Amino acid sequence: MAPGALALLEGFGRTSYDPLCAESCLRSFTSLMLPCTNMEDGMGMMSTPPSCRAQSTPFLTSVAWCMSDKCVGVPASKLEAYWEDWVTGDKGVQPKWTFSEALANVDPRPPKAQLNSSDTTLNATSIVAPTTYLSQWNVLGAVRDETAIESKYSVSLVVITVGLPVVITWLGYLPWIPIVFDKLKPYVVYPSTIGTYSVRPLPFLLGNAPTTGQGIFIALFIVLNVVFTAVEYHVRQPSAWFANGWHELIAYLLYRTGSFAFALLPVLLLFSSRNNVLMWLTNWSHSTYLLLHRWVGRMFALYAVLHSIFGLLTYKEYEDTVWWKWGAAATVFSVVICLGGGLYVRRANYEIFLVSHIVLAVLIVVGCWHHLVLWYESMGMHLPDYTSGYEDWLYTAIAVWFADRLVRGIRVLKSGIRRSVVTDLGSGYVRVDIPGIRWGVEPGNHVYVYFPTLSPLRPWENHPFSIVPTAILGQSNRPSSTSEFSGSPSPSAHRDEEKQAGVTLLIKKSAGITKHLERHSGLLTLLEGPYPNGDSKDLLRCDRLVLIAGGIGITSLLPWAYNHWNVRVVWSVKDSAAGLVDEVKGALDTSSITQKDIRIGNRFNASEIIEEEASVGWHKVGVIVSGPGSLCDEVRAAVSLAGRAGQTKFNLDVDAYSW
Repeated sequence: MAPGALALLEGFGRTSYDPLCAESCLRSFTSLMLPCTNMEDGMGMMSTPPSCRAQSTPFLTSVAWCMSDKCVGVPASKLEAYWEDWVTGDKGVQPKWTFSEALANVDPRPPKAQLNSSDTTLNATSIVAPTTYLSQWNVLGAVRDETAIESKYSVSLVVITVGLPVVITWLGYLPWIPIVFDKLKPYVVYPSTIGTYSVRPLPFLLGNAPTTGQGIFIALFIVLNVVFTAVEYHVRQPSAWFANGWHELIAYLLYRTGSFAFALLPVLLLFSSRNNVLMWLTNWSHSTYLLLHRWVGRMFALYAVLHSIFGLLTYKEYEDTVWWKWGAAATVFSVVICLGGGLYVRRANYEIFLVSHIVLAVLIVVGCWHHLVLWYESMGMHLPDYTSGYEDWLYTAIAVWFADRLVRGIRVLKSGIRRSVVTDLGSGYVRVDIPGIRWGVEPGNHVYVYFPTLSPLRPWENHPFSIVPTAILGQSNRPSSTSEFSGSPSPSAHRDEEKQAGVTLLIKKSAGITKHLERHSGLLTLLEGPYPNGDSKDLLRCDRLVLIAGGIGITSLLPWAYNHWNVRVVWSVKDSAAGLVDEVKGALDTSSITQKDIRIGNRFNASEIIEEEASVGWHKVGVIVSGPGSLCDEVRAAVSLAGRAGQTKFNLDVDAYSW
């Protein structure tokens, strides 16, 4: 193996068994018994320590002659360096002769003794057994080539999976390409792959159907994995490690599936991260990356299972070793986390899912680490300077995870400790005002909110909420627990009457921590954010914005009305949410809203709204929908149909937390 402290993967700065001829020579002799070999108490076990090889004239001269004969064309300096590092099996134990000195002590030349593959002892300078050398040459060369191939495909898999969203996004900045993208969106970006299911779960809670574009990406990802796993295997017999070609092929499948699983770990963690750097480099949303995270996770679990099956077929005799058990544990945890990440589990109890997901993820990384490091030790290898490079993927995965957690902590610290005012709006709705936060009126943002005192046993629990600048809403016209707010919101509250900074959350209480939200004048609150839902620039460039909300979904749409000059608002709520309308209606009295339709107790027809906008003749209409899954999917289907049928171009943004 090449030094690992500075080198990386095989084929990318690392070359194992170099030179191959020298390694093959050395391994052809290391299994032979020397005069100084130790026999262990009549058990038939022999042990040849490095100090024995360092002083053994038959061993040193035989290896030196083999290297001289087989390594024609290899620089003498390279052979000397290899000899110094590896000939005794321990860099700390130097041989009594250098390579050139050992070669000079070969007498006669060539040696008279010729070894056979059946020989077990070495008592004199000898010529290597041809079959033994060929077996070592074949297997070492084949393993080195296979490792380089799997490194090439591992890197390609990661680069394509991570880089394709960046390339697709950046293509949109080139001339003429946006026109092509606008034509493709109704066919590729907006429609679902399965009927009109997208935010709504599939029957039996099987999950969420990807859009056509997401489906194409997932299909490409699967095809790449299948192809990279299936091609470019080179079986070489005779082999010093494998009895036949079938076992050799299974072993290479074992290596490759393990390598691909390790390579996908950083991608898996990156796609799930809130601070995913790709969200700043692309216009893809966090919900899209979470969907892709689940598919990458399924592929990771499949590789782990295949790796274990191939291991049982090839190396079953090692199943009692500690490194094997760690690998088996990591495989089991991978299957559990994959099955336990289904929508049926997330819907049943999201907090249990989240905590178990994190714990299992940590156990998987720990299991992979011990599996790898202990396997290295069993092979006589060690970190950091004598490895196969697989640990680089683990280092990267751990770095991605810690970087995300670090940035999360920095975001919370930057916002500081806040005291929020909670106002009960009735019918399960509350308003949370958090003063002193200056985040502006940029649309399309959300924040993760912690209420540590609401659930002291789970102070880490947090949930995403859309944010509205308090100045837009004005002060609440409802009392808190200790003070009475007076007045009602004014149409120009965001400009004149309200000067204090702050953000407001409108929350519908659910089964989680929000069910504990009651009137409070100083609730301990921590904020992590703001995070963008997606790229808002294209939507704000549209001729018209249509904001379609259902119930509490109006919260995420309000800032859009203050960032565009031509806005239509369509909002329906249940009869029980009339108090929510009273709280928000003042913010909707702004000059930028040219058309407004608020319905209490009855729903609107989303298809009719989209058809109306298409018939007006706008060149480009931005549609932003937030609300129940059925509403979001209905609008998605209507926009897809209208975009294909008419001349008006639509930009659609679905703001739904269906994670």
